[in-house]
Amino acid sequence: MNDHISAAYDRDLESIQTLIVKMGGLVEEAILKAAKSLAERDVELAEEVRKADASIDALERRINDDSARTIALRAPVSKDLRAILTVLRLAASLERIGDYAKNIAKRTSVLVEMNPVNGSDVALRRMAREVQSMLKDTLDAYIRADAVLAEDVRQRDQEVDQMYNALFREFLTFMMEDPRNITACMHLHFMAKNIERMGDLTTNMAEQVIYLVTGAMPEDARPKDDKTAYVTTPH
Repeated sequence: MNDHISAAYDRDLESIQTLIVKMGGLVEEAILKAAKSLAERDVELAEEVRKADASIDALERRINDDSARTIALRAPVSKDLRAILTVLRLAASLERIGDYAKNIAKRTSVLVEMNPVNGSDVALRRMAREVQSMLKDTLDAYIRADAVLAEDVRQRDQEVDQMYNALFREFLTFMMEDPRNITACMHLHFMAKNIERMGDLTTNMAEQVIYLVTGAMPEDARPKDDKTAYVTTPH
């Protein structure tokens, strides 16, 4: 790549990185607002999250278009191509996380009509804040090319899994104690699962950052602590 093309590529990539950071900020906001709308039974805030998802989707489309144009015009290779491919994967994960936030907001509109289930709203909000913190650190790691910070995020996914496991068991207990809790607990469980999936996607993003910086994906197995598949109900 000659100097002229290299300089043009750098400008293109910087522009796309700016879009990624903007998209990430909108997704972080969606996570926090979705959890807040549930905790505060705020239907208007939930609707705001649902509507804002269109802006997240629009940014992903623009990132995809700009990345495709950059590949076509600059023909990047090696690390430069890796940088563009990483951008595309980050944008795809951010879009899906935004969808999960929107799903939580949709369920909030249903749950406001039901009685709160002991402390679950607060627990879900705490779990969402942890994922938002992970996402913020992942985006920082991307901009700073910091593989150490990205690995830290990767390890923290285990904490989100542990929160999810605890909530899953609580919801089972509440449903068995009083069948009237079943509908609300099912909605809350799907919300918790959505947040847990957000954590997985954020961890995927952290692994992509490690790949971008080092040229290799992490060799060790990702730490996971989701044990809900093995939970049995007491007789």
